[in-house]
Amino acid sequence: MTSSQNSGLDPQLVARLSSRFDSLGDHMRQVAVDLQTLQSQLDPAAAPAPTRQASVPAAPAVPPPVAPPHMPPQPYGQPFGHTVRQQMVRPQPAMNYPAPPRGPVVAPRPPAPPREPWWQRDGVISRLLAVAGAGVTLVGVVMLLVLAAQAGWFGPPLRVAAGAVFSLALIGGGVRVFGRSGGRIGGIALAATGIAGLYLDVLATSVVYGWLDPVIGLITAFGIAAAGTALAVQWKSQPMAVLILAGVAMCGPVLTDGLTLTLVAFLIATYVASFPAQIGRNWQLLQVVRTVPLVGAVLAAIASADLSGSTGGLWLLLVVVSVAVFGIGTSLELLRRNVSDVVATVMIALTSLPVLVSADVFDRAATVSVQLVLAAAAAAIVILVSWLPGHARITVAVIGALAMLQAAVESTTLEIRPVVIFAVALTLIAVAHSTRSTLAYSIGSGFGVIGALMFVSVSPPRALLDSDHAVGSVGIALGGILLAATAFAFAYVLAELKLVDDGLQTLGIVSGVLALYGLTAATVTLGIGIGGETTGFTAGHTAATIEWMIAAFALLAFGLRSVTHAHLALLAGLSLTAAAIAKLFLFDLVALDGLFRVIAFIAVGLLLLIAGTRYAKVFADRESAAVSS
Repeated sequence: MTSSQNSGLDPQLVARLSSRFDSLGDHMRQVAVDLQTLQSQLDPAAAPAPTRQASVPAAPAVPPPVAPPHMPPQPYGQPFGHTVRQQMVRPQPAMNYPAPPRGPVVAPRPPAPPREPWWQRDGVISRLLAVAGAGVTLVGVVMLLVLAAQAGWFGPPLRVAAGAVFSLALIGGGVRVFGRSGGRIGGIALAATGIAGLYLDVLATSVVYGWLDPVIGLITAFGIAAAGTALAVQWKSQPMAVLILAGVAMCGPVLTDGLTLTLVAFLIATYVASFPAQIGRNWQLLQVVRTVPLVGAVLAAIASADLSGSTGGLWLLLVVVSVAVFGIGTSLELLRRNVSDVVATVMIALTSLPVLVSADVFDRAATVSVQLVLAAAAAAIVILVSWLPGHARITVAVIGALAMLQAAVESTTLEIRPVVIFAVALTLIAVAHSTRSTLAYSIGSGFGVIGALMFVSVSPPRALLDSDHAVGSVGIALGGILLAATAFAFAYVLAELKLVDDGLQTLGIVSGVLALYGLTAATVTLGIGIGGETTGFTAGHTAATIEWMIAAFALLAFGLRSVTHAHLALLAGLSLTAAAIAKLFLFDLVALDGLFRVIAFIAVGLLLLIAGTRYAKVFADRESAAVSS
């Protein structure tokens, strides 16, 4: 019965179905391999690394059972059908399909917490109250020491003793409170107030009542300030040191009834005593509070000083020099430890300011000496201190330049002053050329500009055009020569250092005009000095016209030899030639007479002929060389 039911099964149909199933399996396996290759190319890091488990061994992967396709039963005695059934039910290899790429899981950003008002932040209110309390308490101490005396309360010994006991009690209370939980702010405020009050008590004892010798008072105040800043260092509190110094600076003038040299001396003691607190610490606010009140007091003393022939001038000079020495020295030490400390550089300039502005207070000898010492010190610092940062190097160089300028102005007369300025400018430009220093060149150029302005003021253009205003001075003649030399050196070193590209021609033309002016002024002045106001004036202008033409000839010759500056030299030479001819016909023809006019025309004409012949020969030689090659 079974044989009759299966007698209609087509063996070829079964074979075709079996072949198609095999092809489909091969195709799916190839697709899986291609997908794995594509995944490895797109994201090689996405494949998970195999993990190991020490305690549990990995179980072998068992492919899930695959249900055979439903096949109609084969008749008995059909081996081909049996083979097909075996191929249909055999297990297929597991196919590893690529896993979807995994990306980093980005958690949603939590909402920003609401910003807390500044007055609700931790410690703000307590700090404000502590600072206000310290200020009010110090005012009370000052009232106890000074205002109570005016009202007749207590005797002076009792007032001083009460101030000392009260200040010591504040220090003790601050130390006690600081050691308790949450007592840091209160302890710092109490201790700082007590130390400042004790300092003011010593100041009152020395200055107001005169019970202590000022030297002993300074030593005592120095010790109090040093102890206070040492305690601030131990407690690692810059605000404490700032409170001490600020309290002393604000309340000190009230005790001394204004600004006195004794008060400035006490501020210097505080300034020096508080310096060790800055070593190794970036306490820049303390540096500002240390320096600004002291420099302000010294500047106020200089502004209100009338020290002609008085002994106070010597003490003020000593104070000015001491502030500069301590300020520059301590700031350099801070810069040596931290080259990025810009505040220290600013303090160098600030402590040098009293020296720079005190030129009109002291006599000429003292002023020139102090300015020269400051200029020499600045030059030594710039040259010898190799680790000096750029901002400090520029600041110190500018300070030295200003000091040198003041020394030159104070030590010379009006006519000799440009000579000294040009000498300094030439020296600095020469140093810039040998050391390739842009800073030296800039400062030297600044001196050159100042010297040119001074020279034009003592030898104006009308002195060159009218013999009635001309002056035969050796200083003017030497200054004109140095002006020409400085202008030439300025343009030459500028081209050598290659500091500018676009404005080189313009600066070269300006330098040439200044050099020509200085040379003309020197020539006319020498002529007046030798031959008098009439003959010397005309002789000087004759020589000046010839000098113009010689300079033009030199520029044209330089343009023939130089390839780089040929265009500029040719332009300058032709312009100067035109100017010389214009001067010859427009000025010399009218101002000169007799032999001088003849000499001027013949000399200029010969130089023009020589220049034209030289140019023709050079171009002819170049053309013949080009043809032969």
